[in-house]
Amino acid sequence: MDVTSGIKTSDVGVAGYILAAIVFLIVPIPSVLLDMLLAFNISIALIIMIRCLYTQEILEMSNFPTILLFTTIFRISLNVSSTRLILTTGNPGNVVTTFGSFVGGGDLIVGAIIFIILLIVQFVVINKGSERVAEVTARFTLDAMPGKQMAIDADLNTGAITDEEAKGRREKLQNEASFFGSMDGATKYVKGDAAAGLIITFINLIGGIVMGVTRGGMGATDALNQYGILTIGDGLVSQIPSLLISLSTGILVTKGSKEADFSGLLVKQLFGLPKALYIVGIVMVFLGIATPLNWVLFVAFGAAFIITGYSMQKSIGEETIEQEVAAEESEAEEIRRPENVVSLLSVDPIELEFGYGIIPLADVNQGGDLLDRVVMIRRQIALELGTVVPIIRLRDNIQLNPNQYIIKIKGIQVTEGEIMFDHYMAMNPGYVEEEIVGIPTQEPSFHLPALWITESQRERAESLGYTVVDPPSIIATHLTEVIRRHIADLLTRQDVQNLVNNLKESNPVLVDELTPSLLNLGEIQKVLQNLLREGLSIRDLLTIFENLADHASSSRDTDVLTEYVRQALKPAISSKYFEPNEVNRVITVDPKVEQEIMGSIKQTEQGAYITLDPERIHAIMEATKIEVAKIEEMGKAAIVVCSPIVRMYFRKLSEDFFDDLIVVSYNEVENNVELQSVGMVTG
Repeated sequence: MDVTSGIKTSDVGVAGYILAAIVFLIVPIPSVLLDMLLAFNISIALIIMIRCLYTQEILEMSNFPTILLFTTIFRISLNVSSTRLILTTGNPGNVVTTFGSFVGGGDLIVGAIIFIILLIVQFVVINKGSERVAEVTARFTLDAMPGKQMAIDADLNTGAITDEEAKGRREKLQNEASFFGSMDGATKYVKGDAAAGLIITFINLIGGIVMGVTRGGMGATDALNQYGILTIGDGLVSQIPSLLISLSTGILVTKGSKEADFSGLLVKQLFGLPKALYIVGIVMVFLGIATPLNWVLFVAFGAAFIITGYSMQKSIGEETIEQEVAAEESEAEEIRRPENVVSLLSVDPIELEFGYGIIPLADVNQGGDLLDRVVMIRRQIALELGTVVPIIRLRDNIQLNPNQYIIKIKGIQVTEGEIMFDHYMAMNPGYVEEEIVGIPTQEPSFHLPALWITESQRERAESLGYTVVDPPSIIATHLTEVIRRHIADLLTRQDVQNLVNNLKESNPVLVDELTPSLLNLGEIQKVLQNLLREGLSIRDLLTIFENLADHASSSRDTDVLTEYVRQALKPAISSKYFEPNEVNRVITVDPKVEQEIMGSIKQTEQGAYITLDPERIHAIMEATKIEVAKIEEMGKAAIVVCSPIVRMYFRKLSEDFFDDLIVVSYNEVENNVELQSVGMVTG
């Protein structure tokens, strides 16, 4: 195997850049090579500055803190190499010599002044400002993260963005926070680099004078002049790239626009107001005429500003006309264009529509928290049932009464409700004897009798034992119950595929064994829907799939497979409906009725169905209703227990007569659960 086959050229380049910096700190290099590296260092600094200037998204330079560190250590290594050459040979190369003689004017005092000015500009102005901006930006970015996260969740739940877009926004938010946090620390590199440059220059100057006097036999003045100019040149050649990097840092942390054409935008913002140019032009002309200043220069500048203002005003007027014409053409084109009906064909899985009176409950700016409650509903059901609830779209509907709301599943209205704004709903849990005054109503989720009461009555009602809820809680509870009842119909094949993919990450062998060789995606979907339809969680997907893999080879009837899975989920079912080590009152089914039901089952290729006479079915269900009423009068939930082979058929018979009758088999009850039959369905 070739080890170097996976190494990129960029990897080699970056590694070489860092390793070279380390080597230059230890190994002396010739002056010719130093000239090449100093020129390369200046080029890199210019590239970084221009790249920062035209960066559109700040995360395009997400590795800028690392770049700062790399360039700083490389620049310091060159500084050490040039210092070594100055002190040992007195010839640090063309670049350092030129910067000392040409940029510094060949004069020690002039060069020293220029060098000090550069340090002051970099250290006091640019570094200090960049450091403060980076620090404040990092603090505000971190403080704003929770609010931005909530805004993303709100957009996701209203359907404004998809799951993928929400994931991308969250990732971008995290990256921005990490970037600004890193920049807050990285600006210290630049600040330290400037301080180090000053110290290194001072050491070079002292060392050069000592070397010139003790080793070169020079006088103190000659040594100061020669080594001073070289030292200033060395300082300038290192501080100018450092200044460019500092400037790049300032540009990056202060840049507020996302436009790539930053220079054009900057010019437009600066000279885009003709009124300002007129005023400046008049002031410049006045100064040129009324004062001893050079009138030609000031009048020329004033005239130039006035002409530029006129040109900008004319250009703005033309742009306005063009925008109006373009807008009119766009509207006309939209009118002429055939209606795009494709977007109208999609149906939202879940919709909550409400009248204008409920808008404040959903508007965050007005203190409404309905969006947050929708987020909690999706999380609650995901934890409870193990399936992802589709996006819940919230929209206002002016055709509804102000305080009315409706809930739609796949575009079909399934329920509705009405609230009283600024009121609370009080419900008697059954044991409160003292009555309170209120407007009679009915709780929309469970159709329980209730009262609308005012804010002033709330405290008294709660002290008496009434259950008091506010309007957002009423809507959220109603929506939760509707989703629970229809969650099986909302489970799509794509949802099942996502669940399969998640399980495959940890159990690839099981998934490969089950699908598609034993069961296809649609058959798995039907089994999961059967479980959800009876309120059972599918979070334990591993147990469900293992059981399906065990029995799918003998039967592909999804109803039969569901029964096998239910028996595998015995601990969950038993703990959901029964109390261990206590007597649990239930309803049983007469063995004769069970035998009668089983005798009417007909098996076909499409599955089994019941051929029982409708009158007989009605009689069995009427007997069931009597027993259910008895157990409900005791304040207990009605649970029918029957033999495993009959359970799913009895459940099918009861679906048309009961909304939520619980039917379990003896094989779904744990051994530590004690059952007591308080009634038997005899029919």
